[in-house]
Amino acid sequence: MPISGDDTLHIPEGRPLTIWAVSDGRAGIENQVLGLAQAIARKTHAQIVTRHIRYRRLFDRLPTFLKLWPDQMLKRDSDPVGPPYPDIWIAAGRATLPHSLRQKSASKGKTLVVQLQDPRENLSAFDLVIAPQHDQVLGDNVLSILGAPHRITKDRLATEFKPWAERFKAFKGPFVTALIGGKSKSHDLSVARAEAMATDIRRAVVAVGATLLLTISRRTPDAARDILVNALKDLPGLIYTGDGDNPYFAFLHKADHILVTEDSINMAVEAAATGKPVHILSMDRRSALKSTRKFDEFHRALQDYGAARPFNGELRTWSYTPLNETDRAADTVLALLKSRATSS
Repeated sequence: MPISGDDTLHIPEGRPLTIWAVSDGRAGIENQVLGLAQAIARKTHAQIVTRHIRYRRLFDRLPTFLKLWPDQMLKRDSDPVGPPYPDIWIAAGRATLPHSLRQKSASKGKTLVVQLQDPRENLSAFDLVIAPQHDQVLGDNVLSILGAPHRITKDRLATEFKPWAERFKAFKGPFVTALIGGKSKSHDLSVARAEAMATDIRRAVVAVGATLLLTISRRTPDAARDILVNALKDLPGLIYTGDGDNPYFAFLHKADHILVTEDSINMAVEAAATGKPVHILSMDRRSALKSTRKFDEFHRALQDYGAARPFNGELRTWSYTPLNETDRAADTVLALLKSRATSS
């Protein structure tokens, strides 16, 4: 339920909402909780606090149900998660679950507990679960979204581009941004696939006289990385392999076309948030895993939405409304919080 301007939540005593963005600190997970927290903060006065939960090695691999005393199992560098508790707890990842499951009782019901992704736990322990559509999580307190929350906004991309603006004056459009992932449980990038990918990217860029903006993940196998860099380094543009400042947001800002390997849901969703054509680069499938099928379901949904198409070596152009599931999730959280305040 959207929150209109007249329905903006007002906190007693004029204080801001307190939001904890809780994760294990890994970038992909933290960006999701921060993305939702920041979307809420754009709609109402709020203070965001990041919390990183990390367990000592002895306890880290224990299943959630065996983490009976999670506070005592944390590393020394883990952030405290005790009182005073926040108005909104937003968490994602396996490491957060022992605390998320206890948060409603620990705060005596004063904290709205929001869990991202599929918790694979008792859904009633949370006030709201925000899960990807392809995970098919069902429940009265479940909001299914296409992909995952993220931190991409038009304003942020423009701001992040400013330090790069002078450097981009040396290039002319159109700009083709290529986001390359790598090895995961479900996908891989072999030498043969990397060679074919480099050939297709080169052909497409040259055909339209474009500038290439290429970023390569830490997960990209070394052999595939070398093939891509050597095959494309003579083209006009920039190649980022992990050294120096990360131009990821600048690349998204300048892109006229975005190529994304199929192994990353986060990168595809962030690309779709720009409203620019998203071309999906195929990779090697490691097995017929359930996770691989979920990627297929996600990409079908992204294509049905109109944001993405499989890359066939040509830079086709189309338009669509930028994907904005993060804002829809933020509206749902605020509507739930307001309904609780009204009923109490």
